[in-house]
Amino acid sequence: MEEDKSGNSLPSVGSDAKKRTVSYFYEPTIGDYSYGAGHLMKPQRIRMAHSLIVDYNLVSHMNICDPSPAAPADIAKFHSDDYVKFLSSVSPESLSRDDVKRFNVGRDDCPVFDGLFEFCQASAGGSIGAAAVLNENKDGNGIALNWAGGLHHAKKCEASGFCYVNDIVLGILELLKVHPRVLYVDIDVHHGDGVEEAFFSTDRVMTVSFHKFGNYFPRTGHLKDIGVGAGKNYALNVPLDDGIDDDSFRGLFRPIIQKVMEVYQPSAVVLQCGADSLSGDRLGCFNLSIKGHAYCLRYLRSFNVPLMVLGGGGYTIRNVARCWCYETAVAVGLEEPKNELPEKNDYIEYFGPDYILHYQISNMENKNSPRDLEKLRNRLLERVSKMQHAPSVPFQETPPTTEPPEEEEEDMDEGQKCRIRDATDGEFYMSD
Repeated sequence: MEEDKSGNSLPSVGSDAKKRTVSYFYEPTIGDYSYGAGHLMKPQRIRMAHSLIVDYNLVSHMNICDPSPAAPADIAKFHSDDYVKFLSSVSPESLSRDDVKRFNVGRDDCPVFDGLFEFCQASAGGSIGAAAVLNENKDGNGIALNWAGGLHHAKKCEASGFCYVNDIVLGILELLKVHPRVLYVDIDVHHGDGVEEAFFSTDRVMTVSFHKFGNYFPRTGHLKDIGVGAGKNYALNVPLDDGIDDDSFRGLFRPIIQKVMEVYQPSAVVLQCGADSLSGDRLGCFNLSIKGHAYCLRYLRSFNVPLMVLGGGGYTIRNVARCWCYETAVAVGLEEPKNELPEKNDYIEYFGPDYILHYQISNMENKNSPRDLEKLRNRLLERVSKMQHAPSVPFQETPPTTEPPEEEEEDMDEGQKCRIRDATDGEFYMSD
């Protein structure tokens, strides 16, 4: 498929200027953590993506940020105190059966491993820091990347689906200190259940999830799940079947997101770029190319609003690295990166035998018929059209925001390095 680089047709502040301030959050030790031999979730994929980002010299176009670990008090702004206390102290030796049952930690999908809490702190610290940078951006159109984030299944009191701490919720809570409305968009093959659940009863956050639905984890995200109370109609689910390809996905994504942006008018957007929706993923069942996946980022970028870009799922790690490298190039507004991968890349052997950025997608069947997709699209567009336009937020004192990064003189991989301080105390405030 020829990549569609067109943007939105809504008025924005100027054009979708390619020169946007892009902040890139990367914790150098993130690839050292391991869920255990044979586990599908491999933090090494983040280091592999970073290696490609460096070798394509994308870092020279971004502010490079070393996130401070999220403190337990920061994590407890969403998660329960007893769950945070458990995560911060658990070890394979101390884990009990009651712990496994209560917190869903210690099972095959969410094991206890060395450095578990430090891993969670790094992921969450990056997303909180990314939100803080966007809150402080004077131009009002910054972009912040945290590929270690996007762990969308974690719940308030328990782990789920390889996710222990919901960095997305924590990042959104930080954004809500400044922004009246935040849009969350999820293109992971799995439903973004943890984020939807966290904001199910508020109109301050609208969640839109494009995902496989049916007998598939986490078995949530039904078309009829729309939110409750003040949040009614502010959860939008796009349930899909196996094999959806670039054209079909784009035919849903563009009109739905355009209508959401027009009606909801968010002042900030969070995009979860789970790469398990790519063709050939070990767990996924979609058939998107890297360019088809990146189209979602390119389109949201065109609205010229503050944009937080996060990682998520993705279990064929060579393709995850390819995807997030390419999407970093899209975020900074560069023209098409060279398809041949840098020969001296530290992980070049993973990308054989072709050693290219854009690999060939499969010929799997698309079980989403044009008729069904049209029916789904029309139903969702009708629902969004009936939403209240730009729901207002009652005036109240703004909670203290997280300290913005301090720029340092030294360089890291030819990009500007900054450091995020620990978050200050501040409560999330809901609309009535």
